[in-house]
Amino acid sequence: MRRLTLVVALCAAVTGQVGAQQAAPKPPAPVEQAAPAAEPPPPYEPQLLRLAEIIGALAYLRDLCGAHDADAYRAKMASLLEIEAKSQTRKESLAGAYNRGFRGYELSYRVCTPAAREIIARFLNETARISTDLANRYGG
Repeated sequence: MRRLTLVVALCAAVTGQVGAQQAAPKPPAPVEQAAPAAEPPPPYEPQLLRLAEIIGALAYLRDLCGAHDADAYRAKMASLLEIEAKSQTRKESLAGAYNRGFRGYELSYRVCTPAAREIIARFLNETARISTDLANRYGG
């Protein structure tokens, strides 16, 4: 499975004042430090949250149904966090979505059933669709 890497280009505008001063410079007035503004989430945030939730659900359901590859899904989530979670808030949001997916199915399914296998198949199709959509729209 190809690893989707999202490349988000961040541009910063640098402004400065150029000019000569004729009088002695005045000492700067004390400036009140404002809390840094939170960076707005990227436009693909809803898709990433859904992907994280599905990864959590797959980690539980595939293990329940005998695939025993939950560690691989945890590793995929760790990669997603490493690439995308640049702030603690974002990390908590993505990890929360993963946990919601995992716990939601953990509460509902104690044994592997045909319905669980169907959910796995649908989630695998949905992750492929989301990954393709993200790569096509945002590069990667």
